[in-house]
Amino acid sequence: MTPRDLSRDDYGPALAGASILVVDDEPGMRNFLVKTLSPRVQRVEQAASPQEATEKLDAAHFDLVILDNVMPRTTGLEWLAEQQRRGFFGDTILITAYADLETAIAALRAGVSDFVLKPFRANQILGAVARTLDRKNLRRDNTLLRRELRTGLFQGKLLGKSEVMVAVRAMLAKLAPLPTPVLFTGASGTGKELAARHLHQLSDRADKPFVAVNCAAISTERMVQELFGSIEGGERLTPGLLLLADGGTLFLDEVAQMPEALQAALLRVLEDQRIRPVGAERELPLNLRFLFATNADLQALVAQGKFRADLYHRINVLTVEMPPLRDRSDDILELAALFTSQFSQSLGMPGLELDEQTLLKLRRYDWPGNVRELRNLAERSVILGGFPEEFAGAGSVTGAQAIEDLDLVVQRHILHMLDLCDGNRAEAARRLGVSRKTIDRKIAQWDQDELSPP
Repeated sequence: MTPRDLSRDDYGPALAGASILVVDDEPGMRNFLVKTLSPRVQRVEQAASPQEATEKLDAAHFDLVILDNVMPRTTGLEWLAEQQRRGFFGDTILITAYADLETAIAALRAGVSDFVLKPFRANQILGAVARTLDRKNLRRDNTLLRRELRTGLFQGKLLGKSEVMVAVRAMLAKLAPLPTPVLFTGASGTGKELAARHLHQLSDRADKPFVAVNCAAISTERMVQELFGSIEGGERLTPGLLLLADGGTLFLDEVAQMPEALQAALLRVLEDQRIRPVGAERELPLNLRFLFATNADLQALVAQGKFRADLYHRINVLTVEMPPLRDRSDDILELAALFTSQFSQSLGMPGLELDEQTLLKLRRYDWPGNVRELRNLAERSVILGGFPEEFAGAGSVTGAQAIEDLDLVVQRHILHMLDLCDGNRAEAARRLGVSRKTIDRKIAQWDQDELSPP
């Protein structure tokens, strides 16, 4: 096992991706810390003075600063207070040879994460670093989780085996390794956020945060502070969603509803990958993948002067069009059976009965509200103990059985439509709302099944 592998086993995975700045005027201490940390973390830099440390913070972000308190012309805590007023939001470990009560109280007030007394061994500083980074990640994860629970974001999966969804998945797999912004378009309820989450999970940022923001659900006054963060009381920075998502993916939904002032600020972030929190003196670097979504015609809004043309061209580099549910009739049966089964389990209610007539009626419905409408129908029907009259059938098939019989239902429906169209596959496909290739593929599959031995 290599030293790097051993260090990860001993001190946890948080160290491996960390960036650390060592600030100490003693060359020996700086060299010791750099030598101890460099095999175990992603990046470690050193500064011999507060002035040099300030320049490094201006140039790059560090997750953690290891700070000596006694330095020429200023103390570490005085320097830290100044950096926090300017916008530094990383964690700090204070190292000092003077363990007096006054220094400890001042360190707590300054928000220092840990306090290590000189002299110390390598395992002591590594333990302090690991604890600090674990707490930092836990705070971030808790903040984002509470936000998701508060906003009621749905974290489902991108379902469907229809041709159009197979094409969408193939496009997402192709785009996943790229840093380029992606714009998801399509009607409301077609699963744009689910597709964005799917893209994030396929990317090399999958272990980092995915933060979704609905631009239509936040007031203009709150949106700037919620996205960019602010320095409250002139002391410490409260990070916004851009900083909390750093290293991961930020998904901006309903981007057409974004206020004009924020459009200008976002354009600068996209171009520079840097932000300035409200009240901060320092611009902070970012490492973010940006994803966008809208159900509006952004090009028309640009022509009307309601959306910035430069921002539109910046976010419209790569586009993924999410198909409406009426174009995914092959997926309706799978989605209906899955949703009813999920709500039956989560609500603790009896399983909803699905029969062939109900499944056929679901396929024939136009679904103006798309997948969201189908999901809402499934939830309402489970609660009421049955589908509404326009979807109700006469038979009795359980949700589990329905999943097994979906192919049989599809086969009967397609063959019935072919019979009505005198075998004209193109006309049958048109009436069913699917492509001619779908009909050909299904028939070829059924012919192969008949030829296969039992």
